[in-house]
Amino acid sequence: MIEPRLNYVSCPGPAAHPQEGASAQQHRMAWWEWNATGNPHHPHVVVCVHGLSRQGRDFDTLARALCHKVRVVCPDVVGRGQSDWLADPMGYQLGQYAGDMLALLGHLHQQSPLQTLDWVGTSMGGLIGMAVCGQPGLPLPVPVRRLVLNDVGPVIEWQALQRIGQYLGQPVRFESLQQAADMLWSLSTTFGPHTPEQWLELSRAMVRPLAEGGLGLHYDPAIAVPFRAIDAQAAAAGEAALWQLYDHIDARTLLLRGAQSDLLSPATAQAMGQRGPQARLVEFAGVGHAPTLVAPDQVDAVASFLLDPYDKSAA
Repeated sequence: MIEPRLNYVSCPGPAAHPQEGASAQQHRMAWWEWNATGNPHHPHVVVCVHGLSRQGRDFDTLARALCHKVRVVCPDVVGRGQSDWLADPMGYQLGQYAGDMLALLGHLHQQSPLQTLDWVGTSMGGLIGMAVCGQPGLPLPVPVRRLVLNDVGPVIEWQALQRIGQYLGQPVRFESLQQAADMLWSLSTTFGPHTPEQWLELSRAMVRPLAEGGLGLHYDPAIAVPFRAIDAQAAAAGEAALWQLYDHIDARTLLLRGAQSDLLSPATAQAMGQRGPQARLVEFAGVGHAPTLVAPDQVDAVASFLLDPYDKSAA
């Protein structure tokens, strides 16, 4: 079975625990590369960015489906997975994340010139994609050609933020991977149906060994600090800024929505089809927030949009 290669890129902003020999003013962001094209410098890159409390291995199934035709790059956003944690918790916000992605794209382009760039973003990863695609003055190596927004848009329903805030950053310790998977499933039933084997695989990279023994969640609990600072007024101001970003997106856009999503409302999804890049909407029955892009119909929707030249939505 194809496996990814782990890489790192240096990004501006101090790490909580800098790597030996690293600049005190930088942190490392990990990224997983999937490439079975036969060309280590393949010029078509698909960047896949995960949700708030997740990490880049969430995209293993999708990446395996794509990596024979394109290079797939799946970063662990700072504070998650194999990436450094930030010294200042208030850095865990959209501006920092977008800046880190620019550093990654610049690094990839320096390694070998990019010709085609696509973006798949789940939840927070979609917001980062909007920030990258919706600011025309950003120094991108090439414009993003096709954008997949997975169950996210400019309007994030307040009750969904409150639900996520109940568990984000809470201290937990597990005796086994299975115990961790069971707890994570109790928080993630909105992801839709998964076999026990699928869920165990999705949970494997969600934990890390603890010094005192057992397992803890992979992310810095401090990612919850700026999240908990959001109130209804701040959310409303953020909504206006996100619509402005969305309206400036030139990339052809596919919007995925779990039909039972509590984060992306039907009204927001409809509005996204009528303004800005006029996203084409695909909904998945029996799924809430957010589709994991593991089920074949979800993988096919993304793969056909990105790869099939005859897909009318992607022409």
